[in-house]
Amino acid sequence: MQNRGYNTVMSIFAIVVIVIATVIAMECVAWVSHKYIMHGFGWGWHRDHHEPHDKLLEKNDLYGLVGAAMSISMFAIGSPLVMGGGAWKPGTWIGLGILVYGIIYTLIHDGLVHQRYFKYVPKSGYAKRLVQAHKLHHATIGKEGGVSFGFVFARSPAKLKAELKAQRQAGIAVVRGADLG
Repeated sequence: MQNRGYNTVMSIFAIVVIVIATVIAMECVAWVSHKYIMHGFGWGWHRDHHEPHDKLLEKNDLYGLVGAAMSISMFAIGSPLVMGGGAWKPGTWIGLGILVYGIIYTLIHDGLVHQRYFKYVPKSGYAKRLVQAHKLHHATIGKEGGVSFGFVFARSPAKLKAELKAQRQAGIAVVRGADLG
């Protein structure tokens, strides 16, 4: 006879692992997408995000719809209501992980860093590091060069400044009047 309590705990554990692994994987997907798509062939959607404007929405927000489509697709793949007996249960939890990442991204990137939803300037800690790293990302003019393409994990601002300085000296990046030391 199987121990149902053990199987339930293992099932919950597996779900939590899938959701957390998906959130972490989404930061990797976001980094690659940001560096090679948004600052590559998808610059047309991303450009206005790097230029001053007073619009409520940006073309760049279309990338959020792409993320939502990914999440909804995974929910559909995991749903017996949509897929019937061919539903792939992990799809639901992967879809949830993508959704959680989207919420984190919205709060950190759009909310904290760009202050689209609330005004708060962190004075210390990791939140300050995230803001500094993303501001250094926006220090370049145009799509070439740049640093800090992730949204949740931020490297040391001092290392990012050194990398930007090296890119500027090598002619890879044009940096907005920032003093990089």
